[in-house]
Parts: sequence; C-alpha cells; structure tokens
Amino acid sequence: MKASDYIVEFLIKKHITDVFGYPGGMVTHLMDSLDKYSGQITAHINYHEQACAMAACGWAEITGLPGVAYATSGPGATNLLTGIACAFFESLPCIFITGQVNTYEQKGKFKVRQKGFQETDIVSMAQPVTKMAVMVQKSEDLPGLMEMAFHMAMEGRPGPVLLDIPMDIFRAEIGKKHSSEVLSAPMQEEYHRAEVIAREILYQLHQARCPVILTGHGISLSGTREAFRKLIEHIKIPVVTSMIAVDAISSDSPYRFGMIGAYGVRWANYLLSHSDCILSLGSRLDCRQTGVNTELFAPKAKILRVDVDPGELENTINDTEKQYCISLQHLVPYLLHEALQLPWDFSNWLNCCTHVRKRLEQIEQIEPGNRFAERLGEILPANVTVTTDVGQNQVWIAQSLFIKQTQRVLFSGGHGAMGYSLPAAIGASIATKRPVIAVTGDGGLQMNLQELQCIVREKLPIKVVLMNNRSLGMIHHFQEIYFKSNYAQTDCQKGYTVPDFLKIAQAYGIRAVRYSEKIDIEQLVSDNDPALIEVHLPQNTRTFPKLGINRPIHEQEPLLDEMVKTELEGIFNNMNIYPPPPDAY
Repeated sequence: MKASDYIVEFLIKKHITDVFGYPGGMVTHLMDSLDKYSGQITAHINYHEQACAMAACGWAEITGLPGVAYATSGPGATNLLTGIACAFFESLPCIFITGQVNTYEQKGKFKVRQKGFQETDIVSMAQPVTKMAVMVQKSEDLPGLMEMAFHMAMEGRPGPVLLDIPMDIFRAEIGKKHSSEVLSAPMQEEYHRAEVIAREILYQLHQARCPVILTGHGISLSGTREAFRKLIEHIKIPVVTSMIAVDAISSDSPYRFGMIGAYGVRWANYLLSHSDCILSLGSRLDCRQTGVNTELFAPKAKILRVDVDPGELENTINDTEKQYCISLQHLVPYLLHEALQLPWDFSNWLNCCTHVRKRLEQIEQIEPGNRFAERLGEILPANVTVTTDVGQNQVWIAQSLFIKQTQRVLFSGGHGAMGYSLPAAIGASIATKRPVIAVTGDGGLQMNLQELQCIVREKLPIKVVLMNNRSLGMIHHFQEIYFKSNYAQTDCQKGYTVPDFLKIAQAYGIRAVRYSEKIDIEQLVSDNDPALIEVHLPQNTRTFPKLGINRPIHEQEPLLDEMVKTELEGIFNNMNIYPPPPDAY
C-alpha cells in the first residue's frame, strides 16, 4: 500500500479521529490520503502551522491520546516548533509529521547550506524539545517508526515526537502487514512498588501535624483526577495546586486552597510556609512556585516528591526531601486504597487554614481582571472547557475562576507562548464537541488572530473572551515597578497599539460585543455560535499578589501590614493542633 495511506490507517487504528495541518508541497500525498479516509478521520486546516501544533496540544490534553499535526518542509516545519515546545514543557502526547524534500534532493554530506528547495534540518532543531525526532530514511522503516512514535509520545512522562518524512517515501509502496505492538503492560513489580511507596507516604502524612498536598499537572496527565479527589475527600488534608493544575480539584471543595507561587493566591503560599509536611504529586516545583531562593521555601516542612521523570527530581529543593520516581497512574489508586483503611483527623489544622484564608480574602486587593474572572466562573456550565493565553489574563483566570467538578482549564505554562489560547480552544472544542471559552489578551490574540477563520469555517462553538487593556499588561506592570514607569514598547504612547477587535471579528463573520452589565453574557457563552466578547480594562491594570525577588513566597507584594502578619502568625501558633496518637497508623 502507499506509505501515506499506511500513516492514515495507522492513526485511525490508534483511535485518532482528528488531525491538524496546513497544506504544502511535501505533504500533498498525506493530504490526499487524509481526504481518502475522510469518513474515519478529519483533517482540520489551520491558517498558520504554529496554530496547527497548538490545536493538537489542546486536542491531546482533552482526549489523553496523541494530538497530531502536520506541515510541509522548510518554513512549514519550523513554524511548528513553538507548539512542539508547548507540548514538550506541558508533557502532552503529540505526533508531529513534517514533509521533507525527496531523498535524492537532500544535501547529504555536502557542506552546502541547502540543496533542495525548502530543505531544512528540522530534526536537529526539534530534538531538544521532543522525546524523539527522526527522519524516515527508508519506506520499510515507516511502520516500526510509527509504532515507536506512538509509544514514545504516551509512555512515562508524555511528550511530543516528530517524524520527518521525505516526499518520495510518502508516495512509496510498503507492505500492508502492520508491525507488532510495542506497548507493554506495566510489570507486576511496579504495582508492588507503588503499594510500598503509598504506605510509606501515608505513614509520613499520618505523623504530620500540618500537612499540605501540592498537586501538579501530573494528576490530569495520569488520568487519576477522580481517584485523587476521592482520596482528598477521605483524608481531608488541605490541597494547593500549581497554575496548570488549578482544575485538579473543584473550587467548591473545602480542601482546595488555590494556586501557589509567584502569582499564587496569598493564603495558599501561607499554608505551604507553615506546613510541616508537603506531599508534591506531579509538580515540578520550579522557581515560579518556590521562589528563587529555595532555602526560604517551606522551611518547616518535610517534602515528599513524586514524579515520573527522574530528571525533574534532580532539581532538589532541599537536602532532606524524600523522592519517589513513579507514575501517578500506578501510585494514586494505591494511595486511595490504603488511605481508606485508616482514620484521619486534621480538622484543627484545616480550621486554621480556613481561618487564614478568610482573613486574607478580607484584605486582598481585587483587580478588575479578577472580578471579571469571578463573574465568568459563576455563569459557565460545568462541561465548558476554558483555555488561557499568557500574561495577566492567565493569572486572573488561575487566581479567580470558580472551577466546577468536571471543568478543564488549559494553559501554556512552562513555555508560556502568547497566542496559545485560540488554537488550543480549537483543538479542545473539536475533541469535546462542546463550547470552549478562549480567554486571551490583546497581545496574545494578535499572535494567532487568523484562526478566527478556522472557527467560522468549522462553525465551532468557541467564545473568545478578550481582556483588553490596550497594553502588554504583564510587562507594563514590570516596567512600572523596576523601570520608573517607562513603558517602552508596551503602551500606545511608546509604540504598542491595538486595532478595533470588534470590527475585525465582524469581518470574519463572528458576532462581537463589548462587555457591560447590560450584556447577557450568560446567554452568549452558552449557545453554540462563535462569539467575541471584549472586556475593556484600565491600561494600568495589575496582577497582584506578586512575589518580589529573593523573598519567601508568602511575602508577596503588596506587602502585608505588620499588624496583619502578626495576627496571621497568631492564628497558626494558637490553634490547638495535635498529632494523632502514635499507634493510630
């Protein structure tokens, strides 16, 4: 059979129903094969290859299967790289297929920069941000490499892979026989190891007086959200999250205390700083979470770190932390099973944490962006996914959106790519077949504005919520603090301007409105038609609280009044917190 037909059949057999791409000369055979099988798999055409890759990320995060995107050689392939990096840093399984010039047109060992038109060594460029990047050299290698690519994308810590395929290999004939599956079931020893680790972790939690669980993106990636929530409901320990894991536990849970870190909610950081035991599940504990000076991070706490990637555990936070390199997919079910056999009572500590949160909520500065995020969270149905861009809009959503039980919130966290929200929303909407709210800023929207046409063409129920303060707000705030309010390149007086977004949306045929109290936003976000809702904000809108350099994470700006700090310390010190009896475990 033709190699490009084999690729499409392979994807169909792996339950891939949608792929994202942009036409180009070197992928014409793949395009033709996708059209041949259009009843079983759909090729969604974006308007920039970067958006193809980001849409594949959104699709992968919702489905748990590899998102697939393709592009032609040269600029098509290089345009994928930003989205490939997003998949890599967010640990999303993706398969990227790039076309390459015919094998007989390639420069090989010649020292010329390029022989074939648009010939580019995309493999070398992609290797640092993929789990595997290879060029298919011979048509008979294709079946094995496709199996390996799927396996690599999904196994262990998920991530992207790239196959660079020359045009003559796309059109080559290969045998119909599929290679054998390389996916193997976990060894029995791994299950036994998970059981032993679960018991050890629970023992240490049980002996703590003030434990906190920090959950990262690994909970969602491992498919253990439901088991994790049942675990928390039983042991009743306060939970804080990383930014990209804010949807790991719903906002109405009495055990959820929000996002930690540089832009985290202040009470979440306070809890960590006064805890004596932190169980970190699938979180990288990077400097945005701990602060630059890790000696100031949770100085009273024993840290128990669980991560599937041994490389992440090389970044130690302190010399006494206990590390467990194991998949949460194996561990969390055992944590739940073992925890159900034990009595748990941290009610005094939980009451203390709740008291601190209520006190800080009374005095915290609320920005207009946070108020709108609160309003949005109130009206969104539970089955609506939210995507965010990078910048202030992302922080406001992470801090203030009320998250329902089944809701998903998608971020470009580690890579922090502006322009992510809109194409990720396309992938998520196609995966869920339900409305998606694409929250973005005026800067981020212009990075992939062309994807409004994709939304219109496919009649996707995507609502673009534009938080428009007519500036690059995060940098604008940074300049206010550190550059004496010299807003170089970030506002309209210094070179940054924005268009009339309502007119642009209308030109694409999208209903567009400016938010006000008179607008029935609840109706706008609940129907199945595309829409753009522009939220006007002051140009000097800020993101608070914000961590200053070399401060402990609970000392965020604006700094608390000394009397308030003393009051909070009194709450922690005076609560009647006792450890369980020695024989309770």
